[in-house]
Amino acid sequence: MPEKRLIVGAPDCFDRGVLISRVAALRAEEEERYRRSNPKSQSLARDGRQGFYAGVPMHWMLDWPLPFPLVVADAIGATLRDVDGRTLADFCLGDTGSMFGHSPEPIARAIEEHARQGFSYMLPSAKGLQVGDLLAARFGLPYWQVATTASDANRFALRLARAVTGRAKILIMNGCYHGAVDETYVALMDGHTVNKPGLIGQFEDLTQSTVVIEFNDLPSLERALRTHTIACVITEPVLTNCAMVLPDPDYHAQLRALTRETGTLLLIDETHTISSGPGGYTKRYGLQPDLFVLGKPIAGGLAASVWGFSDDVAAGWDRIRREKAAGHSGIGTTLSANALAMHAIYTTLNELMTDAAYRHMETCAERLARGLESSIVRHQVPWHVARVGARVEFVCERGPLKNGSEAYRAHAPLLEQAIHLALLNRGCLIAPFHNMMLTCQATTVSQVDLLIDSFDEVVSLLVGSAN
Repeated sequence: MPEKRLIVGAPDCFDRGVLISRVAALRAEEEERYRRSNPKSQSLARDGRQGFYAGVPMHWMLDWPLPFPLVVADAIGATLRDVDGRTLADFCLGDTGSMFGHSPEPIARAIEEHARQGFSYMLPSAKGLQVGDLLAARFGLPYWQVATTASDANRFALRLARAVTGRAKILIMNGCYHGAVDETYVALMDGHTVNKPGLIGQFEDLTQSTVVIEFNDLPSLERALRTHTIACVITEPVLTNCAMVLPDPDYHAQLRALTRETGTLLLIDETHTISSGPGGYTKRYGLQPDLFVLGKPIAGGLAASVWGFSDDVAAGWDRIRREKAAGHSGIGTTLSANALAMHAIYTTLNELMTDAAYRHMETCAERLARGLESSIVRHQVPWHVARVGARVEFVCERGPLKNGSEAYRAHAPLLEQAIHLALLNRGCLIAPFHNMMLTCQATTVSQVDLLIDSFDEVVSLLVGSAN
């Protein structure tokens, strides 16, 4: 998004309780501070431009609000160290990929154990076969498959849902994100489903395959499902990839009832809301999906995802396999369920995703949320804090938010970017895409308090004479 600039001589004004001029001033000061503190990162980032496009191996690495990328030396637990020797309390944790900490000892041990047993042979291993029983016991659905990313898992699950139901369309929630899944790249504008602006190389009109409605909007959900054209509703149980939107009371019960009444499958994507507990939001709140997807942290930071489904979906797949012509199904990739990933998933389920770990994570997250809320109240800014388990967000708008449109309007990019950069300069790293913070079992109280104190200092600098 192009950066808005304050026009010299124009009247100053407020944005979310903060003078725009103060946001610009803080950003300029923090950029200079960042340059002074990270000379080795700057040198390495410049040299890298000779090989990688835009200087980084994956362009999302440029989404941090930094003058140049921060280059990492190592990361252990909830601590990250850059090549300039600075130590950061990491509350991003790989945007959930390292939600159980960086290089957790059980995963390091599992990798070492498996290092000489072969990494990928497209056949099951003895330990890998045990993962199916672990997933069924943990998340409640009887049948499972393994993929490489949550994007893959969602794609495969949606393809199967269309095949099983014989229906072509899916339904998503406005403001959602389910990875690189083409048919989910639509948005709601003026009450109409439109292709999301910004897509590169999109050659198909996605509005023909996807219906989008607002989260928490039961009347619109019922109208869409009563057409009996929707194969599957795919949703996070809490919207997390915009600004956090919590479900209304009884929303999930009504969603489940309406999907069942209309023969529509329900897919719950827990890739972010696994912060809710060892069984995710689904187990904690008794949801009953037909399909379930979990990516990112399921292998302790290695690339892997899982997707599960019900007896009825499995019966449908059995029928399809008997009837379909020979040829590729479009479900699965060569490196899916490779032996190393399966070993890591087994270890994660048994040793990382434990009740004890989540108790610590939630205790830290609750302390963080309370501290941020206190700062917001003290400085009288019209913001709020939302939390789902170990996942916390501050939102620069009054709350709580009701749906994706409200979440979209709540974003204040220039303000948020200035805050992110200022927090990093004070030793705290949070996610670049929105104001998400995670705690893990390695997070310490002192790290939480550092983030609270840093946030309070930054907000103080921003409000200044504004209050």
